[in-house]
Amino acid sequence: MPSPRWLLLAHQLPTRHSNARVKTWRRLQHIGAVAARNSVYVLPNTDECREDFEWMRAEIIALGGDATVFVADALEVDGPEAIVALFQKSRGADYAALQRDAQRLMARVVAKRTGLRARREQWTRAVRALRQRCTDLERIDFFDAPARGGAALAIATLERRVAEPDRETGSPPEKTLATGEFQKRRWVTRPRPGVDRMASAWLIGRFIDLTPKFAFGDRAVRSDIAFDMYSGPFSHHGGLCTFEVIARRFGLTDPAVVRIGQIVHDLDLKDSRYGQPDAVTVGRMVEGLRRSHVDDSELLQHGIALFEALARSFESSPTPGVQTRGARARMFRKKKI
Repeated sequence: MPSPRWLLLAHQLPTRHSNARVKTWRRLQHIGAVAARNSVYVLPNTDECREDFEWMRAEIIALGGDATVFVADALEVDGPEAIVALFQKSRGADYAALQRDAQRLMARVVAKRTGLRARREQWTRAVRALRQRCTDLERIDFFDAPARGGAALAIATLERRVAEPDRETGSPPEKTLATGEFQKRRWVTRPRPGVDRMASAWLIGRFIDLTPKFAFGDRAVRSDIAFDMYSGPFSHHGGLCTFEVIARRFGLTDPAVVRIGQIVHDLDLKDSRYGQPDAVTVGRMVEGLRRSHVDDSELLQHGIALFEALARSFESSPTPGVQTRGARARMFRKKKI
C-alpha cells in the first residue's frame, strides 16, 4: 500500500502571544507549507518535509502552543489536484513578485546607458540577492509552478546584462555561432583539466556538439577546435572565462548555464565577482577529482558528469514523482573521449 501523499500540521498558539503567531507564520512560509484550513498546513510527504514539520512542532510547543503532525490522503477524486494547485498558486505569486523586482532592476540598469562599470558592483549585489530569492523559492517549489520559468529567465537576462562590457567602450556584439557547423568535431584542450575546462566540455557536449571527441595537447591541428588554450576564439576574453565565452558565442541563455558560468568565473578568475555560495564546494570537488584520476580523459569524463549533476540540481524539484523541466529536458548522452 503506498504511503499517504500529504503531511498535515495542526497547531494552536496562545492568543495573547502575537509575536509567536507571526514567527510561526513566517517559518511556515519559509518551509513552503500552504494553509489547507485555519491553523492546518500541508506539505508533501517526504523525509525532508517531515523533518521540517517536526522542527515546527517542537518550536510551537516551546512557544507555549500545541501542535500535531499527521499523514493523510485527500479522499475526493479531485482532492490531490486541488492541493497541488494550491501549492502552485502560492509559489506562482512568489515568482511573480520576484519577476517584477527583476524587471524593475533591469529598467534601472538599462536607463543608465553609460557608466555601467562604475555601478556594476551595486548591480551585482542586487542581482545576487534576487538569485538567492529564486534559489530559496525553487527549494520549496514542490510542484514546478508555471511562473517559475518567467522569473528564472528574467533573472538570467538581468545577470547577462549586468555582466556585459560597459557600453561606453562601444564594442559591437559578436555574431552568434550556429551549432550545426560544430558537429562531430574533435575539441582539444590543455592536459590536466580544471574547473573551466571541465565545465566547458560539459557545455559543448550538452548544447553544442552532440557527439564530440575530446583530446589533450599543447596545440590543435587545423581540423580540431581548441578551447581554453592560451589563445584562440574559445578562451579567456575581456574578463570572461572560457565557459562564459563559449556560452556567449553560441547564445546559450539557459538559467543553469548562467548560474554555472558564475560559479566557474568565480573559481577560475578568482575575482569573486558573483559571490556564488556553491563555488567553494564545486571547487573542492573539482580538486578532489584532479587528485583521484591520473588519466586526463577519465578526469574530464568525471568532470563532465559533475557539471551535469550540478545543472540538474538547479532544475529539479525535490518532490518524488513530479516531472520537472530537468526531467523533460534532453538526456545527456555519455561522450566518447
